[in-house]
Amino acid sequence: MNNARFESYYKTQSIIPEDQWDAFLNTLREPLPTTFRVAGSRQVARALSEVVRDTYIPNLTDLVFEGEAIPPPRQIPWYPDGLAWQFNVPKKVLRKHPEFKKFHSFLVYETEVGNISRQEAVSMLPPLFLQVIDMCAAPGSKTAQLLEALHADDDVNSSSIPSGIVIANDTDPKRTHLLIHQSSRLPSPSFMVMNLDASNMPNIKVPHEPPQGSNLRNLVFDRILCDVPCSGDGTMRKNVAIWKHWSPLDGNGLHSLQLRILKRAMRVLAKGGRIVYSTCSLNPVENEAVIAAALNDIPGFTLIDVSSLYPQLIRKPGMTYWKPPVDKELNFSDSYEGYLESLPEERRKTTKMVKTHWPPDNVDELYLDRCMRLYPHLQDTGGFFVAVLERVEFPSASERTHKEGKRTAEHLEEPSTAKKPRINEVEVEDIMDQDESAAVSISASALVPEPEQGEKDGVEPAESANDTGFKEPPYTYLPRDDPSVVACLEKLNINSSFPAHNLLVRNPTGEAARSMYLTNDLVRKIIGSNDYTRLRLVTAGTKIFGRQEGKSAGSSFRVLGDGIPVVMPYIADEHIVTADIEMLRVLMEGYYPLLTAFNQEFRRTLEIKSPGNHIVRFPAGDRDGVNLSHDLVVPIWKSGMSLGLMIDKKTKRSVNALSLRLFGRDITTVGQQKAKSQNENQARGDQTETPVEHAPMVEEGKEPTPVIGDDDNVPGEVEENSET
Repeated sequence: MNNARFESYYKTQSIIPEDQWDAFLNTLREPLPTTFRVAGSRQVARALSEVVRDTYIPNLTDLVFEGEAIPPPRQIPWYPDGLAWQFNVPKKVLRKHPEFKKFHSFLVYETEVGNISRQEAVSMLPPLFLQVIDMCAAPGSKTAQLLEALHADDDVNSSSIPSGIVIANDTDPKRTHLLIHQSSRLPSPSFMVMNLDASNMPNIKVPHEPPQGSNLRNLVFDRILCDVPCSGDGTMRKNVAIWKHWSPLDGNGLHSLQLRILKRAMRVLAKGGRIVYSTCSLNPVENEAVIAAALNDIPGFTLIDVSSLYPQLIRKPGMTYWKPPVDKELNFSDSYEGYLESLPEERRKTTKMVKTHWPPDNVDELYLDRCMRLYPHLQDTGGFFVAVLERVEFPSASERTHKEGKRTAEHLEEPSTAKKPRINEVEVEDIMDQDESAAVSISASALVPEPEQGEKDGVEPAESANDTGFKEPPYTYLPRDDPSVVACLEKLNINSSFPAHNLLVRNPTGEAARSMYLTNDLVRKIIGSNDYTRLRLVTAGTKIFGRQEGKSAGSSFRVLGDGIPVVMPYIADEHIVTADIEMLRVLMEGYYPLLTAFNQEFRRTLEIKSPGNHIVRFPAGDRDGVNLSHDLVVPIWKSGMSLGLMIDKKTKRSVNALSLRLFGRDITTVGQQKAKSQNENQARGDQTETPVEHAPMVEEGKEPTPVIGDDDNVPGEVEENSET
């Protein structure tokens, strides 16, 4: 793996000392280690991290495979609370060594249900630096990390409804739905996803409090993460195709887009707010040049020195001098003015090089050394760049006019409807960093504890979102006295303090046809004060109730697996059925076991319950060598004289993961069938795993049958919001 342009360009930039160059290149050519972090609230994350440390690591220490010592997984030293791990073993070890094979199965199950998130180490950094200023340092990754920060103090069975919000945005419609799916590991009423060009996002309106004349103002943000599109040369260890296609001109082409995104974020930031700007590129044209240009264009901002945070993280300071390439032959010019003088007169007006590609005259006044550069050879990671900016004051109107020029809707570039530009025949989308866990680049996401008064000079879109084929269904809030809402709350014994006024549906008729979603008050204000098609709002809040129809159910709503933590604080203990671990084992081992399969106390409790949805709590504790570290709360369905776990496709995997964690093996019916097939194959000398189909599931809108239930489509799929 070689690229002469890469070596020549970065040696010219002197990004690292000459004596480290070989180590830098050699590390880039090596595969990236597998890294993962334990996700969720503090309670969940710490408990699961203890399982990794105390149950698996002792069995993975001092192992030898085919005559070679295999290093065990180790904690990433700089990550808070030891919740991130790294290991580097060949794939054949994961497939063939019994202990690593068991550990790998554990990781697969826990990853599928969202308890573990596979993610490159350096990409865990931006949200950490965003949060650590004055927020709870919860574990997470990009959008998920921000959600986890908002819900850091929740426990596994009881989720809060924060007053703030997290807004995630991506310009690609498919990636926004993937983003929703990946973020569903922590369902939140405070979550919104938009599908906008981040460099030209419209202002978001909210009501004045107390009401004033127009009664609407622009929402501003306390925290913004700009993880912008980039050339991605910091990801060469996992995206080896970049070696072949990379060119320093990639950075030149992306510079203006990156600058527009950052400047748009700066304009909607509250005083005292922070922005984290990050790329997976090593190119100063995409990094320090963007920061310098933004600081010079928009007054009132400064770079924050975060070098004392996470002292075990090895980082290098930002650069204060660089030379952008001016052509494919890697010629350089010391200044923009010198470059223009070297051009024929007719080319000076058409060149795509701009002054901000070069270091500004006041570069020493901008403290660019406060930026952070992460190099692969320093801690066996990918390459990365992070900068933290703070708004220290709002500029006066004269300063804004002088520094930026007057910006109105008429002066904005129209959103492009063309395909993504190609850079030397390589699509930008293909060379952007793609997280294993998030699988998207979050162009701009914001964490907002509380809305504040914003600037008046807004940026409006040059054309209506209605003209761009946006086809998401509308958001309609249900009145508190809606018959479906009243019946749902009464059936589930949810008390009157539950925020039923924030329940919404998503269909053209505005009726509770299939699912109900819950948001917080601020999300409701945003939806009520803006045209959702103009914001290109893809999702808001979290789905907590789903309709179940059938002979035993009539036509009623039941609480979904993701809705359990949200509704639990509003249900009195007397309405929750308590059971022990042995009853959990019975529910796991069969599909809709008969009531006679359970012990007498549990059976009597359920026999007097009406058919339909109920909630069961399994208290923490030890029994027969099985340890449940925290209370487990699950929805069940009583159908005639049988019971079944009502879980969705994602939670179905969590049952497999829980079984593996509690009992040391997958005791579910599917797990037993798979184990039986594997044993039969091994008896025949066939080592291939035979796939076992999951048993049929209860689909919403149909009569329950003796099988594990299914909530709905995977979050983020188009069908989820198309209610019938």
